[in-house]
Amino acid sequence: MAGIEGVENDQQNDTEQRRNPEECADENSGESTENTADEDIEPMQVDSPPSELSGQSSDEPSTPPSDCDDPPMETLTAPIINKNTTLGDNADSKDDDIKTVSNDGKEVVMIQDTGFTVQVQSPNAEPFDLPVSSMELVQEIHQVLMDREDTCHRTCFSLQVDGVTMDNFAELKSIENLNEKSLIKVIEEPYTVREARIHVRHLRDLLKSVDNADSYNGVDCNSLSFLNVVTDGDILDKKKAKPDSMDCTPPDYIMPGSKERPLLPLHPTIKDGKVPACLKVLTYSGWNPPPGNRRMHGDLLYLNIVTLEDKRYYITSSTRGFYVNLSTEDEFNPKAAPQKYLSHSLIDLLNQVSPGFKKNFAVLLKKRSQKNPFERVPTPYQVYSWMSPHMDHPVDAIRAEDAFSSRLGYEEHIPGQTRDWNEEIQTTKELPRKTLPERLIRERAIFKVHSDFVVAATRGATAVIDGNIMAINPGEDSKMQMFIWNGIFFSLGFDVKDHYKEFGGDYAAYAAPASDLQGVKAYWQLDLEGLYTLGTVVVDYRGYRVTAQSIIPGILEREQEQSVVYGSVDFGKTVVTDEKYKELLQKSAVGLKVCPHKVINSKDEEIELLSSVECKGIVGNDRRYYILDLLRTFPPDVNFLDVSPEEVGAEARKQGFPHPHRHKMVCLRQELIEAFVEERYLQFVKHAAFQFQQLRLQKQTAAANEAAEKSQSKETTPETLVNGTESNETKPIKTEETKPATTEEKSNLNETQSGTNKNETSTEKTDALPTDEAKKIVESLAGSGEAREIVTKAAKFVGSLSDTEFVLTFNPDLHQPYVKHVDPESEQFERQKKLVRDAAEFVLTNQIPSFIRDCLEHTSSPIDGYTLSESLHHSGINIRYLGKVTEMLAKYPDLSYVYSIAVMEMVCRATKHLFQPYMHGVEMMSVSSAVSHFLNCLLGSCPTPHAQVAADELQSRTSRKKNKKKQKYTQSSDGTEWLQETPKSLWKKIAQEVYEYYDYKVDSDSVDTLIEKYNLQKVSILRACCHKLGIQIVLRDYHFDSKNKQPFNDEDIINIFPVVKNLHPRASDAYSFFQTGQQKIQQGLLREGYDLISEALNLLNNVYGPIHPEIAACCRLLARLNYIMGDYPEALAYQQKAVLMSERVLGVDHPNTITEYAHLALYSFSNTRISEALHLMYRARYLALLCFGENHPEVALFDSNIGLILHAVGEYELSLRFLDKALELNTKFFGAKSLKVAMSFHLVARAHSCRGDFRTALQNEKEAYAIYKTKLGEEHDRTKESSECLKHLTQQAVVFQKKMNEISKGEKSVSFPPIQIATPSLMNVLETLNVINGIVFLHIRPEDIEKFKLDMSQHAKQRKEIENGEQADPSDSANKQNGDSSSKENSPKISTPKESLSKENSPKLDTKVGDNNANLKKVTTSDITDNSTNELITQVEKDSGHIEIQAGRNVKPHAANQVQTNAQLLPGAAKKSKTCRQLQYPEQIPAAKKSKTCRQLQYSKQIPDMKNVTDGRKRLPQRRIVTRQTALLLHVKFFGVKSLKVAMPFHLVARAHSCRGDFRTALQNEKEAYAIYKTQLGEEHDRTKESSECLKHLTQQAVVFQKKMNEISKGEKSVSFPPIQIATPSLMNVLETLNVINGIVFLHIRPEDIEKFKLDMSQHAKQRMEIENGEQADPSDSANKQNGDSSSKENSPKISTPKESLSKENSPKLDTKVGDNNANLKKVMTSDITDQ
Repeated sequence: MAGIEGVENDQQNDTEQRRNPEECADENSGESTENTADEDIEPMQVDSPPSELSGQSSDEPSTPPSDCDDPPMETLTAPIINKNTTLGDNADSKDDDIKTVSNDGKEVVMIQDTGFTVQVQSPNAEPFDLPVSSMELVQEIHQVLMDREDTCHRTCFSLQVDGVTMDNFAELKSIENLNEKSLIKVIEEPYTVREARIHVRHLRDLLKSVDNADSYNGVDCNSLSFLNVVTDGDILDKKKAKPDSMDCTPPDYIMPGSKERPLLPLHPTIKDGKVPACLKVLTYSGWNPPPGNRRMHGDLLYLNIVTLEDKRYYITSSTRGFYVNLSTEDEFNPKAAPQKYLSHSLIDLLNQVSPGFKKNFAVLLKKRSQKNPFERVPTPYQVYSWMSPHMDHPVDAIRAEDAFSSRLGYEEHIPGQTRDWNEEIQTTKELPRKTLPERLIRERAIFKVHSDFVVAATRGATAVIDGNIMAINPGEDSKMQMFIWNGIFFSLGFDVKDHYKEFGGDYAAYAAPASDLQGVKAYWQLDLEGLYTLGTVVVDYRGYRVTAQSIIPGILEREQEQSVVYGSVDFGKTVVTDEKYKELLQKSAVGLKVCPHKVINSKDEEIELLSSVECKGIVGNDRRYYILDLLRTFPPDVNFLDVSPEEVGAEARKQGFPHPHRHKMVCLRQELIEAFVEERYLQFVKHAAFQFQQLRLQKQTAAANEAAEKSQSKETTPETLVNGTESNETKPIKTEETKPATTEEKSNLNETQSGTNKNETSTEKTDALPTDEAKKIVESLAGSGEAREIVTKAAKFVGSLSDTEFVLTFNPDLHQPYVKHVDPESEQFERQKKLVRDAAEFVLTNQIPSFIRDCLEHTSSPIDGYTLSESLHHSGINIRYLGKVTEMLAKYPDLSYVYSIAVMEMVCRATKHLFQPYMHGVEMMSVSSAVSHFLNCLLGSCPTPHAQVAADELQSRTSRKKNKKKQKYTQSSDGTEWLQETPKSLWKKIAQEVYEYYDYKVDSDSVDTLIEKYNLQKVSILRACCHKLGIQIVLRDYHFDSKNKQPFNDEDIINIFPVVKNLHPRASDAYSFFQTGQQKIQQGLLREGYDLISEALNLLNNVYGPIHPEIAACCRLLARLNYIMGDYPEALAYQQKAVLMSERVLGVDHPNTITEYAHLALYSFSNTRISEALHLMYRARYLALLCFGENHPEVALFDSNIGLILHAVGEYELSLRFLDKALELNTKFFGAKSLKVAMSFHLVARAHSCRGDFRTALQNEKEAYAIYKTKLGEEHDRTKESSECLKHLTQQAVVFQKKMNEISKGEKSVSFPPIQIATPSLMNVLETLNVINGIVFLHIRPEDIEKFKLDMSQHAKQRKEIENGEQADPSDSANKQNGDSSSKENSPKISTPKESLSKENSPKLDTKVGDNNANLKKVTTSDITDNSTNELITQVEKDSGHIEIQAGRNVKPHAANQVQTNAQLLPGAAKKSKTCRQLQYPEQIPAAKKSKTCRQLQYSKQIPDMKNVTDGRKRLPQRRIVTRQTALLLHVKFFGVKSLKVAMPFHLVARAHSCRGDFRTALQNEKEAYAIYKTQLGEEHDRTKESSECLKHLTQQAVVFQKKMNEISKGEKSVSFPPIQIATPSLMNVLETLNVINGIVFLHIRPEDIEKFKLDMSQHAKQRMEIENGEQADPSDSANKQNGDSSSKENSPKISTPKESLSKENSPKLDTKVGDNNANLKKVMTSDITDQ
């Protein structure tokens, strides 16, 4: 519940059981034990070596790498935790709600979290029902009651069941006699001083609950949210009356082309936002504390109240409640007033004494109840707003008390109470974690302690800089001072005692805390038992960097040199070690890829280290083993060290490296190390396997030749080669190809523009070896003498540190002059140096080009500097490479927007570097003036801004020079240097800083030249700088371009807030559920995936509470899944939560928030909330303009959405403006001949046609037609449809012009014929919006799924045979043909022509459901057919649901605007089916059946763009026929006259003709369909019978119709037509039809065939494994299998594919990309289906 009733109810209703993720998935799978979740999760683990690839110790749960600010959950790529480590193995659990089930020897823990309803009765109130969960604590019911409107006035009470008081910290399941409908009574309890303070504070919180003051001030973890303001109330409120008229007019400042960027709309105000005042004053009385005699009468404290009636009351808080006493301002009289009101609640007392309070408090509670619960709960960490209005500052005693106490919750009201943070952090880490309940409790405690620690550390750091805390060494220089406050140690980011003199001085000292935090995160993620790290927070505030750390017990009692038992305190001079530390660090060294190495100390002793020499090991007084100073955990980046050119790679030298950095604390990122090691490991495996295959091939060939000589038979050798596994696998691989492969792979390491996977450019034969297969071969090498040489060569090839195995670890102490290594001339040392050199070069040759490629393919689309930095860090690229990245971006005009963002990010970071020393010279009283002056110099066009400081203030500063020793370190010698800054001098420094730090030259000497040259905007720079510098300014519009007036003054600076970096604990089990759910979604099991994601949401709530960024990610994905499954209201509800959380925890203008708004707009439109959808899209576009302006492909998406919605409501003029802008942007970023541009032309043409401007519409449609004709050819459906549209528009234009000419000639009797103008329906527009936003539905008949599964396995086998050059046995071929023919008798054959499987025409798929821009990798056919047929395609079970596979590179709406779709299917074309699952299919199935619930798969053929959508216009019968005739011609051309694919178009054409009354033509077409069905399927088949019935119906209608026509032709006047039975589509039918128009086809599968197919698949897999392993199958067994295959073929359909189409050149490629470029993509990972 976490204190929110609404949130608790949502969680309660989502799911009632917390279980193992595999079990949740298996519950609905119906598969045998062998094919359960083991296949889903186990393959994600790397068997050899797991620790190298996962970055973890092999016996620890793996966790993903993290940056300072962890990216959202779905953007991480981490291995799935296996069952044992994920769910524990507590087989002896005694808990009734925890059951242990054995499954194949593995134990699975299932937690039964049962929900039930209890009744709660408070005093003087009626009982009410409250749903609860058995695992909740009693304390959570307390929180709910304190939050409810009717019970919120109570704080001091207990809960009783049957007269027994419940323990607040007991779980409900442990309470006896507590069950369904039990009555819980609220019993008022006596107050204590603590409870009285809590009660007063609670009243104060209620009075401020609808006020944003705390959110703007950044206190108590309050933050802003404006969603309900944008939507004018709760969007889910069904009682809200719909307005009679809808205002769709967008504000002027978001119109396309507008240069205005106002800031006031960033924080929209509520119409009736005035919060009613309830009291004038509520404060503690000066008569506190009660004297001794009054304490013995029960007095606890005294309050001073001033009501709205200006009456002053002095109130006594006693143990029994509150009452008014007789005290006055001058006289203390504690006796009760004559009224003698005694109330247990202070609110009840105030209601009695003040009518104004009673009235306004009721209004306030009503407003409070109207706020969404997610708007009221505190966030885990404080989120600050960079803009704020001027806020009133009323009297608030609670605020005053908090300002001067160490409060961190109700327990800390009393001053002097401090928390032992280190003990809390380490104790929570030591909590048990064997079972899921234990891990939940542990992770919840860890997260709570860390979030509290961050709040306390932030508060202490600001107090340190403000001078409010005394240093523990006050006599030292201000920069050397250290502080202790509230059990936390604080140090400043300065070079103390020249500690970092050799590393860059203060620059190194400033960078060290961030590097240390990265090291703490790395060790924290390993979560090793017995090894402890310190709680660490890095705070930037007012130009200073403060490091806050928990304190090791006993470290302050002795010198550090005496405490350190491992590592060095003087950079290598004195180095010590400890056996216990070596034992602990051996585990971490494996996970972090740290190379064990020896150094020599000052005593010439060899010391072995398993970390950097700076890492210190200290044993605390608590006997715990701590490690600290982890700033050099990862290897150095030699590209930025002052080393000789020979120490960097050849490609790095070409690019100007080494480039010495300003400090030597440069290290590679953990993400880069992981990527580099994975890349090298794949090379190692494939190289070794390839060499081993070559060796075995030579031996087998020699043995075969020897056998041939002995037997004198010429046929023995080829037969042996065919039947042998190794010969099957390696026959095409020739020995002489080995050397070129090696050369090419080596050279590929130095290619700047190399592919994402470097093995992609090695020889085809080496790459053809599957990775899993190669790993098995490598494992089989162990122990064999002949294999040692192979492994040695492979290890040497990849640079392994060991000759006998793959070992890639890094020495972090390389290139450190102060470290003396043992034998630095040895070969091993040279290998270590080469490895570090290669890793640094890997950034330049692989990661940066890969990032550029992702941007070109729009798989990564940064929105601002934050998302750009996040994308770079995710790729392992340090920010210091930003200059190099910008240079490469400048070469691509299509990436001009990323280039501009990169330049702005460098400028803003350089500004941050300059702001730090600038603020060091500013006195506290001049901070606002100094900051405003800095902003004027940075952004103002006024050449001579003047600082607003009075002369007397300057004089007072000067006079204080004499007191230098008493000055705080925050003051400079005179404090006036900042006054000398000018715009010219500041921009000169910025340009110099960018050049020195990023090695990039910014050609600008002022902000105006920067804006003009790099297409930036000042408001975006202001926003970015405020975020980075922690500046809060007044919410108003600023005029930057005035030459005479400066834009900022000192009153515009509201506050300076801290910028915090900290550790983010992760919910491991929830993450495992989330990852497993994503796997299920990838495999098409959407319902199982949905259940797992829902369970992950429950676990996240259990760990994090109700609000967290990862919970927002879960809600976002659940909303998308609900939308796909057709549950629009549920999708809207989840997306609303996602938007609210994103605003609260990330910020109201964060890039993720912008995307959430766009998704919510789509879901609102689907729920017919059009006005709200428009306003949400307006909000999204405004925020986008504020972040980066109009020059971004994201804006093209927003404009397309807005244009379509405006088109739907008839606002054609406004719609055109947005669609024209979308066309302009698409042309700019995707090219003038892009299919995206063609789609935009079509939408613009449709909008013009709706206005009656047929000439302009004709021009735009001609452009679309020209692109389609060029890109797709004249015979393509899209081209033909565009041609038909052109004909229609031409006809309308001719008619219109003809009439206009007649009018111009003066003819008066001219009458206009009805002009066919499209009238879009909302459903049509929704379907178009789906396609524009990358959501396209594909319906497939379920009965064809089994055919597809069977054929995919057969195709894989055939393809392998062809690739290996095998000659099929003629008898076997005949058997297969017989099997095929028998299959044809019972099922239609869907042949795939060779052309359809060619590389150019291969179908494109994206298997990603999510919002992130994570990188994708290439998907080969074998990824589906050979390795995971069961997982990705064949797992279609009994549940119903929808599957979406994104038709673009990501689920973000901008990624896939256009998708190829097929012709319209008539409503009622086939029988209905309540359950059907959909699978991706390479060709559109021409037969469709209606389905109420079906799984939907994103469908994308060769064309990555949407078809010419004509949803907005009424479908004319003639156009429908033309479209279907086009489809018919194409099917005849590609599939033959007698193909089943041709029969269905004949049937559809017949239906279309029947709808327009042309029964004769309809009859002819239906006869053709019937003939094909009869020939192919037989007379008893359902399809044949259905066609026969249709023939009878059409014949009857044709006879009736012809008879009446004959009567009319004879002149009979009294002829009356009987009602002709023409299909009248219902609304549901129309919806089905519209779906099909956009590429939806139903595939029905017979459920009874599923088990049969599973059995066949397991047999096929077994056969393939036998062949691969070289086993000689028994002839009888082979015959039995063939008989089994033929028998299964009799009952299951087969999709045959010509053998030629399965050759390597023509094999189908499943590409995850929908776009116009053909660049390579990466392999799809599990996390790719998540959002960024």
